[in-house]
Amino acid sequence: MKVKDLALATIFTALYAVLVIALAGISFELVQVRIADALIPLSIIFGWPAVIGVTLGCVISNVLSPLPSVLIDITFGAIANFFASLVAWRIGSWKRRNTVDVNGLKGAVSRFLGCLSAALIVTFVVGTYLAVITEMELWVWWLGIGVGSLISMCGIGYPLLEILKRIRLN
Repeated sequence: MKVKDLALATIFTALYAVLVIALAGISFELVQVRIADALIPLSIIFGWPAVIGVTLGCVISNVLSPLPSVLIDITFGAIANFFASLVAWRIGSWKRRNTVDVNGLKGAVSRFLGCLSAALIVTFVVGTYLAVITEMELWVWWLGIGVGSLISMCGIGYPLLEILKRIRLN
């Protein structure tokens, strides 16, 4: 890794952990609106540093998990973030050939699909392991985590991604 990439990964790690810990009241509930998860779609722009950062940030922040098995939350939460950000990066980076760039929106659909894919991955991975360790109905966890993930990644992360993309292009 280059020094710039290492610095970016460190920033993403710290931001993710601080946001989860500072907003713990909404980060560890049935409907988990992890504002920190808005950083996951930024892997579409920043690549590996963001993927590594949101993964390590999840490890650090899940140490404070109120769940009966912190180790499971640390492990599977980090796995969910890793794959969610990796898939978001890959899908969000798709470019269609022979398309006209209208107002800088070329690739906006791919980026949104990347955000949506990340939200679905977190929903199914986190919702599934939480259902197993809490013995609560699976669909309840999927619904709760899904709503929070859509708010965080599509409702906050996607607009943040688009703003940063425009700033980086200028």
